[in-house]
Amino acid sequence: MNLSMLALFISLPLLVGAMLLAFYRLLRGPSLPDRVVALDFLSLIGISVTAVYAIATNVSLMLDVALVIALLSFLGTVAFAYYIERSTLRDQ
Repeated sequence: MNLSMLALFISLPLLVGAMLLAFYRLLRGPSLPDRVVALDFLSLIGISVTAVYAIATNVSLMLDVALVIALLSFLGTVAFAYYIERSTLRDQ
């Protein structure tokens, strides 16, 4: 058993479990910031799955895909933070 098989058999089930927990928090989050954090965590898990896949298949192009997902996730988090800030200022 080499490193790529070990990455698949250990990392992916743990990531799927974390994804299920984050998805539960996304659905049941008591407030909007909790849901935003859960969505950000889901994107982080997606990046991790892409990286594990890149290691397992030895395709380095997938790391570039993970980087693009990370950049889009960052922009989405900034947009959500801006929206939350504007909505709280409007409510006051």
